[in-house]
Amino acid sequence: MARTANRRRVPERKTARMELRVTPSVRQLIERATALSGLAAGDLAYDAARRIVEEHDRMLLRGEDRDAFLKAVANPPPPARRLVAALRRHGFEIS
Repeated sequence: MARTANRRRVPERKTARMELRVTPSVRQLIERATALSGLAAGDLAYDAARRIVEEHDRMLLRGEDRDAFLKAVANPPPPARRLVAALRRHGFEIS
């Protein structure tokens, strides 16, 4: 069995600062969330931001869109002549 190296992640230092102006009700909500989660406000904001970016980057296809995508992947059209010419100019072998 191959052994994997024990790599320790060096934590990134917190040197950047952000300030927010929020309504009192938003501040109360954030303070409650930090108390319930045990996270600092910055960590809570980071977690929410990371989730939003992950959701944005994930592609979800349904119905006709999904079917069209799967059909194109299973049966791709032949490359256009201009694409083939460009690839050859850059040294790619095209069969």
